[in-house]
Amino acid sequence: MSASAPPAATPGRLAAALAAALGTGVLVALQTRINGDLGARLGDGFLAAFISFGSGLVILGLCVLVWRPGRDGIRRVAGALRSREIPWWLVLGGVGGAVFVLGQGLTVGLIGVALYTVAVVCGQTVSSLVLDHRGLALMPPRPATPKRVAGTMLAIIAVGIAMSDRITPGAPYGALVIPLVAGLLVGWQQAVNGQVRTVSGSALTATFGNFLVGTIVLGVALVVHIAVAGWHPQFPADAWLYTGGFVGCLFIAAQAVIVRTTGVLLMALGVLAGQLLASVLFDVLLPVSDDGLRVATAVGAALVLAAVVIASWPGRRRPVRVTSAS
Repeated sequence: MSASAPPAATPGRLAAALAAALGTGVLVALQTRINGDLGARLGDGFLAAFISFGSGLVILGLCVLVWRPGRDGIRRVAGALRSREIPWWLVLGGVGGAVFVLGQGLTVGLIGVALYTVAVVCGQTVSSLVLDHRGLALMPPRPATPKRVAGTMLAIIAVGIAMSDRITPGAPYGALVIPLVAGLLVGWQQAVNGQVRTVSGSALTATFGNFLVGTIVLGVALVVHIAVAGWHPQFPADAWLYTGGFVGCLFIAAQAVIVRTTGVLLMALGVLAGQLLASVLFDVLLPVSDDGLRVATAVGAALVLAAVVIASWPGRRRPVRVTSAS
């Protein structure tokens, strides 16, 4: 199975896809807040991440049972794997999601939603630009034009600005490594999930596979964690703390569809803009740390929005020369 050229996206279609990416970014920030609170209340980020992915897997498993296109998609992906039309690692996108959700449960209570989000930006934008430029498996390359590079650089600068006033001698530097690595893997996750969706013909299939792999990874991590640290959970009674898996189902499925139109980089920037805007609101209205909102974080959110505009701005069309027959 060879790579095909990306479908031509009209300005209206691209704008709609970017608006959808912005909306999924809001959902990502919402899940970050939910899983961060659950991890803090449980006192166990590993268990919080497993609950999030595990509940999402149960929801998707029920959907697959009653939705035939989802089951047909699983058979198509399995057949493509057996015939080696697609590489085996194409179905492991859930690893990136597992690291991202685990990072939410482990670090959001320490550094806040906004700082966690902007730390992810750096890894995600770099990996998205590289993946778009080089292509991956069935995904054809999308050249790193000056505007795309400028948008990526501006997003990274936004990260530096947003984090600048929080880098103090007492800052949890080690905690920032987790979201940075998660960002690198999330860019890859979005790329491979979009391709699984194309092969299967079903966003449900791609999302189910993502959650299946992620739940397995997090289950193994939880078992190792329990063996080392013991088992002392105190489950909170608030039902909303257990909705992170459902929210994750929504935005993973949406991203698997959107990436076909936007490519990895533009979708990543759109999602990140939505994340930062929502994160700013969370840190103002419902802060998880004592720091609240910093001006630098708000400036970073505005710069990421500018990065989306720059990277997606259409190039100047060359005029068509009309020659007349003599």
